[in-house]
Order: sequence, then structure tokens, then C-alpha cells
Amino acid sequence: MDQLRDRLRVRHYSLRTEDAYVDWARRFILFHGKRHPREMGAPEVQAFLSHLAVERQVSPSTQNQAKAALLFLYRNLLEVDLPWLSEVVQAKRPPRLPVVLTPGEVRALFDQMEGGMALLAQVLYGTGMRLMEGLRLRVKDVEFERHEIVVRDGKGGKDRMTMLPERLVEPLRAHLGRVRALHARDLDEGFGEVGLPDALGLKSPQAARAWGWQWVFPSAQRSVDPRSGLVRRHHLHAESVQKAVRLAARAAELVKPVTPHVLRHSFATHLLAAGHDIRTVQELLGHKDVATTMIYTHVLNRGGRGVASPLDGL
Repeated sequence: MDQLRDRLRVRHYSLRTEDAYVDWARRFILFHGKRHPREMGAPEVQAFLSHLAVERQVSPSTQNQAKAALLFLYRNLLEVDLPWLSEVVQAKRPPRLPVVLTPGEVRALFDQMEGGMALLAQVLYGTGMRLMEGLRLRVKDVEFERHEIVVRDGKGGKDRMTMLPERLVEPLRAHLGRVRALHARDLDEGFGEVGLPDALGLKSPQAARAWGWQWVFPSAQRSVDPRSGLVRRHHLHAESVQKAVRLAARAAELVKPVTPHVLRHSFATHLLAAGHDIRTVQELLGHKDVATTMIYTHVLNRGGRGVASPLDGL
């Protein structure tokens, strides 16, 4: 497992992906009675993936993540390149329409939230960022004068620009004032360092303490970095945000399943409904293919694709 982690880090996989891949490798080994992966092959991989789909009833995306983890294990760690690796069945993800909130439901959700969580939820809805993109937002990437936010190292390792809503300018300024005071207190206590991408910490040792590199939404407590072992202030935990949104949706009596990602769906849907060009929405969302953005065009239809029901004519 340590060797697998090393291979993942060499290829700059994120910590979340690293933990997920190591966990799937561990489950695979335990499922087959702790046999070494070198002693197993296509039948064992197929049996494990079938077990996940049939008995555990996991989603296709979860099954495909398990497959990706096992392929990485064999190709990159064990260096086994057998024909069956590319022949393992890929679970098909059926097309699903995204959950979208109405503007009224978005307002009701925000009314039940307060503090930093409320501001983060408004940023996600107002910019269309993914949850982790919002959590990893740095102070230097918020352009108040130009009303822009630079999303660094988004999905696929790509950077992009999105808007900074006028309504969030003053709340964000006030929030960053409190964050800066927190950072100053950390510096006075001998802390104040933040995790930096790649080898930037070696090139610029002072950057880790610089104000511009701090998280916009830092955690309330300092914690030990799982990779470096240093005590730092990380950004908010994704599960904390998910829980806050879930509780707010329950308090607002929303019947739809609401997650932080639903705010991104709502952002795209409301822009298209307002008549904005789909290519513009594609760029704001960071989609590689416009076909991915097309899923949101369902909101431009009414009822059965714009056809009036005969019931309405009675």
C-alpha cells in the first residue's frame, strides 16, 4: 500500500484520489482472501467488479472508479501489462437529468444558512464552481476590481475564469478581512503556513506564509498535513459543507435532494434559461465538450419538450 501511494504521488494524483485508489486495492485483496495481486488476473477483477454491481449495488461511477484503481495497481505498480487489462467491462452510466433548484428554492436554501458556509454556498451558485474548486480558492485568485475569479487546477488540471457576482463583492471583502486577522494570529503563534502546489514551497520558501496564497475559506482549526506532517490550517472540509447544505435544505423543507453540486447545476440552468449562449456557459463551467453542457438545455423545454398536454385543453 505504501508503494502504491508513492506511485500515485509521483504522478501528482490528488490526496482524495490517492486515498480512494489505495482503499479499492485493499478491498480487492481482502475480497479474494488476501491473495497477492500478482497471483490474480482477469477472472478475479471481473468477479470483484461484479460483486460491487450485483451484491453491493454500487453506482456505475463507483464501479468504474474501482476498475481505474485496479488498472493503476497492475499497470503502474506491478507493471503487469496483460491483454485483459483493457478488456475489463466498463460500466455504462445512464444519462440522468441533473437536479436543479428554482430561484425561489435557492433563496429559501440561503435563508437557512449563515456565516462562512452561507457565503461559500452563494459563491458556488454565483460562479458555477465545483465544491473542491471553491474550497481550494486562494486569496490571490479573487479579482475584485475586474469582478473575476480565477479557478486554478480545476477538473483535468485546467485553469479557467469565471465571474465574481457584484452581490458578493462586499461580503467577500468583509470575510477576507476576518480571514486575514486569523492568519495574522497564526503567524504570531509560529504557524501560518499553507500547502502549496508541486515544488513551489522549495522554490519560494516564504510563499507558504504569504497572504495571497492563503485559503479563502480556511478551517476553524489547525491540523496535521497528512503528507508533510506539518501543522497547518487547511481549507474547510468538503463533508462539513455537504452537511451544512443538507441541513439547510431540510430546514427549508425542500423535497429535492440538495448537495453543493446542485448549486452548480442551478447556475448553468438559470443562465441558459436567461438566454445566455451555451458556449459561454460551457467556458464558465470548464466543460471540455459542449455536449456535456447540453444536458442543461432541458430547462428550455416545458412539459413534454414544449408540447402542450391535452389535459390542459379540456
